[in-house]
Amino acid sequence: MPLFEIETVAHIIISWAVDEDAARQVVSDAYPGESIVRLTRRPRDTWVISKSALGLPTSNQDPCYTARECLSKAAGDKVHAIRLYMHETGDDLERARKVIESNMVMGW
Repeated sequence: MPLFEIETVAHIIISWAVDEDAARQVVSDAYPGESIVRLTRRPRDTWVISKSALGLPTSNQDPCYTARECLSKAAGDKVHAIRLYMHETGDDLERARKVIESNMVMGW
């Protein structure tokens, strides 16, 4: 089974898949809101790397926009919004808390 490197807006996923359609399904299952930027067939083990964890800028990803989307999905529940933000961005708990709380103050 071939290995695919799949780049989305916020992640680089390397995973085994039968074909390109199956590789796209991996992303759809794990990160349903993200679109694929690049899809390449590769010959190595599975890895997932958060771009934000590496300090790489993600194009078109405004922290305030992401925080507001998370608050909206969480219906204003701060703790749930923080968890969603951490999942979306790969940021740690402290950074996610600061971003979510600052957007709550601004009246998301």
